[in-house]
Amino acid sequence: MELDVITAGEAMVLFAAQQPGPLDAVRTFARTTAGAELNVAIGLARLGLRVGYLSRLGSDSFGRSLAATLDREGIDRRHLAIDNDHATGFMLKSRSDDGSDPQIEYFRHDSAASHMHAGELDRAYCAAARHLHLTGIYVGVSPSTREMIFELAATARQTGKSISFDPNLRPALWRSQGEMVDCLNRLSSFSDWVLPGLAEGQLLTGRDSASGIADFYLERGAKCVVVKLGPDGAYFATANENGLVPGVSVSRIVDTVGAGDGFAVGVVSGLLEGLTLAAATARGNTIGARVVQFPGDSDGLPTRDELNAISA
Repeated sequence: MELDVITAGEAMVLFAAQQPGPLDAVRTFARTTAGAELNVAIGLARLGLRVGYLSRLGSDSFGRSLAATLDREGIDRRHLAIDNDHATGFMLKSRSDDGSDPQIEYFRHDSAASHMHAGELDRAYCAAARHLHLTGIYVGVSPSTREMIFELAATARQTGKSISFDPNLRPALWRSQGEMVDCLNRLSSFSDWVLPGLAEGQLLTGRDSASGIADFYLERGAKCVVVKLGPDGAYFATANENGLVPGVSVSRIVDTVGAGDGFAVGVVSGLLEGLTLAAATARGNTIGARVVQFPGDSDGLPTRDELNAISA
């Protein structure tokens, strides 16, 4: 099966609090899935794109439930390895009813996914996909995943595939901020489409404005940059054009986690389908706004029919 997109990351089980308050006081949790790259894979698959997902899962109930999720969403998992020696990671997320960012705790140290390495890559499989989507998360999980992600990016570049990159900063994964900045900016140099948030871009580039951030990546070889501005929308730029696409207002924010992944789904799917950068950015805004109105990381990612309905 020829694929439109492949991505690689750590899929985790998510326990989402069912009552507001600090995690140590919560008594009831709902189990679902998490992982930025998995969210993007789910979102693209729901829009009808053919998506492959690369990772490792433990040979445990968490791993089996995540594999079942990939099957249910129609995501190709031929290169999802099962690890008999290490467990699947999981995380806890608090419930925030006021629209603020929830509290999150990760349990991923020495997880199955952290042991994935470059020797596992099927380069023919990777080279056959039209597009590669990467984030700044999996590259920070362990030295072996870092090597694997850079090898994956190099393979895509050598075979002429397009690459998108969402920095998706997770400072806790890194020994220092300097190491994080250096590594992610090196990874961005492989990428055609760079999708930072404003605060992320400021930290990574040292530039204050959305236009300055975009220029930083364009100067380093990106074909287009889209800077997420939260409720204010997004700024897009290429070497020849730039503009601001207004945000989509929502009446109530339920959960902010996953909004950036929804935005990436919109931009990546739009560009792969031949939309203009402005139109793809608008789709990103639309999907990101929908995601924050649902409790789970991927609950609000629309099907094609749902996207058509909200975009009409």
